Amino acid sequence: MKIDPTKNADYSAQIAKAIRDAIIGGQLNVNDRLPSEAELAEQFEVSRPTVREALKRLAAQSLIRTQRGAFGGAFINQISYEEAHSQQITTSTLLLSMNDVSFDVACEARFALERSCAPFAAQRRTADQLATMRAEIHRQTQPGLSDEGWCASDVTFHRALVESAHNVILSYQLAGAVEAMQPLMNMITFTARNREKIISLHTDIADALEQRNQQQIEHALLALSDYTKNLADNVFAAKQKNKTDIDNQKAQT
Repeated sequence: MKIDPTKNADYSAQIAKAIRDAIIGGQLNVNDRLPSEAELAEQFEVSRPTVREALKRLAAQSLIRTQRGAFGGAFINQISYEEAHSQQITTSTLLLSMNDVSFDVACEARFALERSCAPFAAQRRTADQLATMRAEIHRQTQPGLSDEGWCASDVTFHRALVESAHNVILSYQLAGAVEAMQPLMNMITFTARNREKIISLHTDIADALEQRNQQQIEHALLALSDYTKNLADNVFAAKQKNKTDIDNQKAQT
């Protein structure tokens, strides 16, 4: 493992990447003990504080764990799906909020990914997962439900559908789609949405899941995707009209 002293990236980032690449490449395995800070500093020809910062970066990504004591040190960690799930949500949220990703692109990807769960969910869903979706539909009918409560319920509903596929890789991939994209979509469309319409579509999804009807699940998800895109188009059009009206008023004064 080496770093390039001519690169602009700081040394701690380069060291963290070198170790991460070694883990991905299989040179370092789960529970392997990393060399000491002093040994790593000598290997990479940097100071110990630089090595320490690199190890902090790896620990923040759950790639290593530290143990104290005579047999302590830094060890290669086995990342759980729960940890990876959380990181996926954070990364997806940052990508959507910090980059120029259109609503249509995000919506298209989010529902296309969810539809990929339909054939497995139709076969594998449990009574508990179906009950969770029914419970969230009931919650969504409550007149006093706040926008924040609606968003949380919406995420729980779709998360239950994803989990019905009983495929940990799909669940991981969809973590960002459902738990990062869905709240952002709700933030954009909440002023224009019709809760009764969405509840009806959610009911169609749950009914199809109960009947183990893959095609109907996909059809209902497509209908929800189209409705969501139309909501966003209306919101953006209204904002543009409002901006144009304000600009016209300023021009007349």
